[in-house]
Amino acid sequence: MAGGRIRARIRRSSIYTFGCRKRPPTSEEEAPHELGPGSSRVVHCNKPHLHEKKPLNYCKNFISTTKYNVITFLPKALFEQFRRVANLYFLLCAILTLTTDLSPFDPFSTVAPLVFVVGLSMAKEGLEDSKRFLQDMNVNRRKASVHSIDGVFEDKPWMKIRVGDVLKVNKDQFFPCDLLLLSSSYEDGICYVETMNLDGETNLKVRRALEITLPLDEDEAFKEFTATIKCEDPNPSLYTFVGNLEYDRQVYPLDPSQILLRDSKLRNTGFVYGVVIFTGHDSKVMQNSTESPSKRSRVELQMDKIIYLLFGILLLISVVSSIGFALNVKFDMPKWWYLRPYDDKSKTTDLDEPELSGLLHLLTALILYGYLIPISLYVSIEVVKVLQASFINQDISMYDDETGTPAQARTSNLNEELGQVDTILSDKTGTLTCNQMDFLKCSIAGVQYGTRASDVELAAAKQLAEDMGGQDLESSNTTELETVVTSKDERNLKPAIKGFSFEDTRLMKGCWMKEPNADVLLLFFRILAICHAAIPEQNEETGGLNYESESPDEVSFLVAAREFGFEFFKRTQASVFVKERCPSFQDPIDKEYKILNLLDFTSKRKRMSVIIRDDSGQILLLCKGADSIIYDRLAKNGRRFEEAMTKHLNEYGEAGLRTLVLAYKKLDEAEYSAWNEEFTKAKTSIGGDRDVVLERVSDMMEKDLILVGATAVEDKLQKGVPQCIDKLAQAGLKIWVLTGDKMETAINIGYACSLLRQGMKQICITSVDAAQDSQQATKENILKQITNASQMVKLEKDPHAAFALIIDGKTLSYALEDDTKHQFLNLAVDCASVICCRVSPKQKALVTRLVKEGTGKITLGIGDGANDVGMIQEADIGVGISGAEGMQAVMASDFAVAQFRFLERLLVVHGHWCYKRIAQMICYFFYKNIAFGLTLFYFEVYAGFSGQSVYNDMYMILFNVLLTSLPVIGLGVFEQDVPSDVCLQFPALYQQGPRNLFFDWYRILGWISNGIYTSLLIFFLNVLFFYDQALNSEGKTADLAMLGTSMFTCVIWAVNFQIALTISHFTWIQHVFIWGSIAVWYLSVTLYGELFPDYARYAFRIMQEHLGPAPLFWCSTLLVTSACILPYLAHVAFQRAFKPRDHHIIQEIKYYKKDQIDERMWKRQQTKARQKTKIGFTARVDAKIRNLKGRLQKKQSQMEFTNTQP
Repeated sequence: MAGGRIRARIRRSSIYTFGCRKRPPTSEEEAPHELGPGSSRVVHCNKPHLHEKKPLNYCKNFISTTKYNVITFLPKALFEQFRRVANLYFLLCAILTLTTDLSPFDPFSTVAPLVFVVGLSMAKEGLEDSKRFLQDMNVNRRKASVHSIDGVFEDKPWMKIRVGDVLKVNKDQFFPCDLLLLSSSYEDGICYVETMNLDGETNLKVRRALEITLPLDEDEAFKEFTATIKCEDPNPSLYTFVGNLEYDRQVYPLDPSQILLRDSKLRNTGFVYGVVIFTGHDSKVMQNSTESPSKRSRVELQMDKIIYLLFGILLLISVVSSIGFALNVKFDMPKWWYLRPYDDKSKTTDLDEPELSGLLHLLTALILYGYLIPISLYVSIEVVKVLQASFINQDISMYDDETGTPAQARTSNLNEELGQVDTILSDKTGTLTCNQMDFLKCSIAGVQYGTRASDVELAAAKQLAEDMGGQDLESSNTTELETVVTSKDERNLKPAIKGFSFEDTRLMKGCWMKEPNADVLLLFFRILAICHAAIPEQNEETGGLNYESESPDEVSFLVAAREFGFEFFKRTQASVFVKERCPSFQDPIDKEYKILNLLDFTSKRKRMSVIIRDDSGQILLLCKGADSIIYDRLAKNGRRFEEAMTKHLNEYGEAGLRTLVLAYKKLDEAEYSAWNEEFTKAKTSIGGDRDVVLERVSDMMEKDLILVGATAVEDKLQKGVPQCIDKLAQAGLKIWVLTGDKMETAINIGYACSLLRQGMKQICITSVDAAQDSQQATKENILKQITNASQMVKLEKDPHAAFALIIDGKTLSYALEDDTKHQFLNLAVDCASVICCRVSPKQKALVTRLVKEGTGKITLGIGDGANDVGMIQEADIGVGISGAEGMQAVMASDFAVAQFRFLERLLVVHGHWCYKRIAQMICYFFYKNIAFGLTLFYFEVYAGFSGQSVYNDMYMILFNVLLTSLPVIGLGVFEQDVPSDVCLQFPALYQQGPRNLFFDWYRILGWISNGIYTSLLIFFLNVLFFYDQALNSEGKTADLAMLGTSMFTCVIWAVNFQIALTISHFTWIQHVFIWGSIAVWYLSVTLYGELFPDYARYAFRIMQEHLGPAPLFWCSTLLVTSACILPYLAHVAFQRAFKPRDHHIIQEIKYYKKDQIDERMWKRQQTKARQKTKIGFTARVDAKIRNLKGRLQKKQSQMEFTNTQP
């Protein structure tokens, strides 16, 4: 509060005239609201115990974003597991095995894998949800100062705050619930609130307490305080509030200007007192959030369809077995008396009812052929996804050094979805920007100042220089590029000043006084230092001044003015004090400027003016605003610098900078007095047209201005944002920006991060204010705008033309209605970029849902605040920015990164890898299970549909649990078609995911066919080899156990060789897994054969005494394995030779090190690998190159024409 007490003496109400003002008290305006339906809430202030009983019984302030709780975990988690069709099938098999004698297997071999798979998956879900619970508890356990009794305030956890409690919130603290503001450290009860977590805006909002509660400004005042609030019920509207305060036998109306919302932050105010209105999930920010959804990836949903297909195959062969068995029972069993069961009453082989026997055998066959359905697929995928998530968490390239924050995969269910994203829906503030405005350039008296380049200029210049290579373009452009790059590189050599990145020796250290138009420069600097509504605050650490303002631009202007030698250091009720280093830079002079009137900035006015009286008595109007607004108000003799400045403003816009124009006007005493009389009369008028009258009177003064200059401020993007957006665009992703900011701000950011550029055609869909009875007309007008815009886009013939769609929240509410949303979506999809402004959190979620359901493609939502939670949860993948203030977005997200730039690596590298790994892993799983499971069916047919398994039970358990599980996990965790640096250099590789090239039906059926082929060869070649061939010199032939062991050996060799051929990137771990699995098989069968015959049964010493010494066994294994992998080898060889994919070409280049031998060829391949895009600085560079080439061709044509003239 060092500076707070100084500021507290300023009554801000007498400064503001439009935005946040104190209205004159009138009986009409002070009348209480008439509360209708939906306004039944009653709050007894300072009596929280009354709200815990019926009929009120309001919810507590405890919040939860978890999927489960202690009661719901078991039923919900079991439902999640058994909605997977394979798990449900194995549950039925386990029940049949335990309750009947129809199973050909031991009950343990059926039940144990199911319990293991389901238990492991549930444990993983519980572990991930427990992390969400711990983060929720971190929020719930935050402390707040709550009135207990007799004016004493105590610290309590947020979760114990109740409706009716009186809270004291100190500076820079978050509000723990929705509060009614009672008083503040300022005399007139105002406070400054940062709502970045709610609407994404960084500029401070002003809230004002009712005059009647202003005396409640210290702890003791609440000893006897009681009041009653009657207001609206909980709802998600952030910008509305209706209620009445009954206090001291009077009723006072309440509006949104008195409400402090949960998750907003108290700024620039020492403290506030407030009474709790809404708690927990009744608060407006939580009303905007939705229940944590259970998300499943598209690959997993596709996998279910494959399992349905396998179920069809399983049912088909089971029916064939059932029919075959019934026919055998009816016709052949009477002759086969030696095959009848011991129990003549058994229905499994009933000669009198062969149909019933066949039906019972159907159940046996369904259990026997169950190995077609890969139960271990789910648990293997769970293990792989957890390991993939750990690699994401440990990726040092996504670690933010400044905040010490790594990337975090909060759920591993959606890893492969990262590789299939089609559209990114992003918040702006705190996500794309880092909430810092930097004064970068200016134009004064028609002269451009400022040599440093913006981030956008640097990124585009470097890309242009790289793409130009050896092209002989105009030398002036090359010089320009060198200047941009050099100026930016030199920035790091000088100490940074927050808010000031300007560099030009002509203006620094008083050198501006030597400039030709020094008088104009002086006026420019004074406008920066005086025309604002900011407050200076002493920085206790540095001893300097910090500036606080509703507008972040104003702060950068004041920092710039200070650096130029005009330091604003004090504000009183009627004056602004500036320390001017003029006429001597070394000897500052304190000057006082009397503030006569302040006409503040609004989104409608788009300008701000201040009327002052300087020390000489001269009255001046100083004005700043948008160029279109100021230009219309210039005097005829005030347009001297207009042409040059317009050119500069266009350049600043191209560089992604925010611009404002400065102007002034001299007033004589009589003119000002006459106007001030009108202004005072309008300000104190009563009636609903007061604002209109004020605007008209202000407009009378703000005309006949004289142009001074223009500012160019860089809305500082987060590090690497333009490059990241450009890379994502090259990868073929579409990017939408959904922000709560004003349209002008959002457009500026669009330019800054190259979502917009000069030459791009902007389609602005807007609505005019309409009365209730004309809403239909407004809707028809919006639909007409959408239809016309769609027609314009479709009729555009220029292939390089790009369109940007810009729409505000009010218009969007109409566009999202059922009968218009599809036309709106069709238009948006046809545009290169989409920016939605002034959108509420609910609208963000609705837009996300529209894109997700309307396009049928995968969406990703990314944001950093509580206002982004709905969007994050609604998107297929939600990404939270964990480096910004507030953790609501992170707690609701699936993945968290510290900065937006890490999204590039998360998608282009990890997403690409995870998608391909999971796709190949699933295809391989089905291949190996079909190759193994169908051999059981072939033997069933061969053995008269007896239900006998050709394999030992121990082999069946080992197949999925030990012998083939680790190699497939190695494939899913370590496989890389190309290294990470190549993924980033060739972003177009990412499109393999959205196009689903590795998990389409063509590839799936190819793997299934390969599995059927392998199973046929393994069974029939082994039967052929062992049918009548002697195993040794004694003439011993193979029995069932030997045939089964030989077939199983071939299966193990074939499937492991297949996965070895599938892998592109080998590590020593994969070698150990693959070849170790084969070795473990031989070791297992050998050790198993050494057990007592009671345990080993027919496998007793089978390897040592029978198969091991037999050359036929080893030869058959070699021949069968070779025959099984030949078709795949032929397919791969043909594809790489005649129809190679992008990664095949890159692999070949890297293998032969052509990227090192011929770097130009490597660069050329990178350029070819880009997806054609119309956003990003690559598109901007391409447009610039086209312009340069066009100018060169035009110049050459003129030269040729000149040469041909006689």
